[in-house]
Amino acid sequence: MARKFEAPQVTCRRDAAPGGTTLVLMDVGLKREIEAKVHAGERLSRADGEALYASDELAWLGELAHSVRVRKNGDATHFNVNRHLNLTNVCAASCAYCSFQRKPGEADAYTMRIEEAVRLARAMEPAGITELHIVNGLHPTLPWRYYPRSLRELSKALPGVALKAFTATEIHWFEKISGLPAEEILDELIDAGLESLTGGGAEIFDWEVRQHIVGHETHWEDWSRIHRLAHSKGLRTPATMLYGHIEQPRHRVDHVLRLRELQDETGGFVVFIPLRFQHDAAGDPRNRLMNQPMATGAEALKTFAVSRLLFDNIDHIKCFWVMHGLTTAQLALNFGADDLDGSVVEYKITHDADGFGTPDTMTREDLLEVIRDAGFRPVERDTRYRVIREFDGPDSSRRDLPQEINA
Repeated sequence: MARKFEAPQVTCRRDAAPGGTTLVLMDVGLKREIEAKVHAGERLSRADGEALYASDELAWLGELAHSVRVRKNGDATHFNVNRHLNLTNVCAASCAYCSFQRKPGEADAYTMRIEEAVRLARAMEPAGITELHIVNGLHPTLPWRYYPRSLRELSKALPGVALKAFTATEIHWFEKISGLPAEEILDELIDAGLESLTGGGAEIFDWEVRQHIVGHETHWEDWSRIHRLAHSKGLRTPATMLYGHIEQPRHRVDHVLRLRELQDETGGFVVFIPLRFQHDAAGDPRNRLMNQPMATGAEALKTFAVSRLLFDNIDHIKCFWVMHGLTTAQLALNFGADDLDGSVVEYKITHDADGFGTPDTMTREDLLEVIRDAGFRPVERDTRYRVIREFDGPDSSRRDLPQEINA
């Protein structure tokens, strides 16, 4: 059943802009009230979040979000050197946004033998990776034991590489195919080398939207249950939101506030990642939201800024550059984001990145150049956001450190 929302009590005015467009401007009193809250480190409300989305004052919004970004992270922009590995694209679900999934028997369906996955992983090691990111389809016949065995062998092959593997949706699926509770599943995966879950499977939590885009049975209740359990076992995980399809800004605000409340309880989320819905470059009919316009760069920047302003209890906001393009990713660093993900290679879940003019591979040197070109200081991190190495920024004499809020 869809949840009811009250319209935000926002006083706005509409001003004419060049070219005949109309800008929605926030009431000055409300603007000053939100600014005062942000500068004092006070928590913004649901109504505040909806008001921020309603305003077209993008430069002001970016400046406000950037002040929080600098307070929390100074001029540092984080990255890691990682690779993505998808063990199988066979999936029982048919999510409306996904071009990755294949059904059993399709010509391009695949499932890797564990030996093949290890061979591929070993081939990635010379790049100096620190993280292997593993996400898969919900394979209808692959036995549960395949997954801990895969981690165990990958961990042996790459002993210095963190295994960031499986969405909460996959853990829920493992419960179904194994008959084991998530607690036992996580214990076995951790014993096999699991360092972190991935943040996927979140999409948009509100049922009003979720029922139209998700083809599996993992919804907010199970997604939050599994991450809560992972946090209780010492794992630190990311959280995501898929935006720019059929949802409205109020659904984004609701999504963030659910995560913020869970973070108040567990403290286990290390980063929040807004993921922009992508059209499939080849027009794959599996992606059933292709008739929806993709979010513009301005809408992406607004989403990063509002997320940064609402999340007072998560230190990092990541821009996954594969889904946003390098130019928007660099701009996002001035709209609240402080992380550009990693070197990635062969990201397959949503689309063929090259079809949009965005590379699917970035070396450490490439990332350093992109970050410095945006005016920030690169900091290489591990999966838990511990610093591996700090680099000079574009001005080697400058270093802006995180700031304390003056009481």
